[in-house]
Amino acid sequence: MQLIDPKHPAYQRLWVRIAIVAVCFGWAAVEIVGGDPFWAVLSAAAGAYAFYMLFWTFKPQPEAASPAAAPDADDEEEPAAPAAETPSKDGHAK
Repeated sequence: MQLIDPKHPAYQRLWVRIAIVAVCFGWAAVEIVGGDPFWAVLSAAAGAYAFYMLFWTFKPQPEAASPAAAPDADDEEEPAAPAAETPSKDGHAK
């Protein structure tokens, strides 16, 4: 079972990954100072797991939907202009 999916787009930014790990270890420090070692160990374990998944085994995915990767509008061919309407014998356009 995987609790953190490192392929999720939310984890592509480095600051997000750092913040998640820092919050987990920061909360462990708060629990140690507060005198509750059980919750300190649990939050430190969550921080260690987050570090493992988000840094140790993390493989950045190339941005597929990036605007820079999209072709320029100038490179695309413009659609052909519609043919001019020719008037019929009675003077109305077809």
